[in-house]
Amino acid sequence: MLTVAVLISGAGSNLRALLEAAALPDYPARVVAIGADREAEGFAHAEAFGIPRFVVPWRGSAARADWGDELIRALDEVQPDLIVLSGLMRLLPPAVVARYAPCILNTHPAHLPEFPGAHAVRDALAAGASTTGASVIVVDDGVDTGPVLAQERVSVHADDTEQSLHARIKPVERRLLIDVVRRIAVGELDLAAVTSAART
Repeated sequence: MLTVAVLISGAGSNLRALLEAAALPDYPARVVAIGADREAEGFAHAEAFGIPRFVVPWRGSAARADWGDELIRALDEVQPDLIVLSGLMRLLPPAVVARYAPCILNTHPAHLPEFPGAHAVRDALAAGASTTGASVIVVDDGVDTGPVLAQERVSVHADDTEQSLHARIKPVERRLLIDVVRRIAVGELDLAAVTSAART
């Protein structure tokens, strides 16, 4: 059984979907801890599903390395096989990536490498794109630059707002994430092999 720790900053809608999937008897992964950089709204999901939670408070960019060291200590206590970022609004410090890579995943509301960064949906609309998408990637030291594990296109409608477009992307993100975690758990997807291939 694959064990997963999920890191959040906000409501954790992808977290909720993963918890619901993991509660099914035939799903081959279980969430063993939920962490955040603040007291997050998404901790309500931890309470609802009886999952342990932890907070490693963010104290500003000057203390980023120290925050990373504290996050490593918290994650080491639960020893997850996989770490999933679900709306964590911090770039992981290099020490965290180095310790757990390639077993850190993130979802992104765009068809990478298009529209990386924190405002992908807004950027797609501003660019007049006819399609955008959702991606699940391996986290590296860049900003949304890791190997893509799964992605899917989402059409942009003429009357879309940032909110309406994001609302259509979110279910795709959740579906892709749940499937990628399943594929890793059953051995269909080898993160080390994917990462190695991306370097060549």
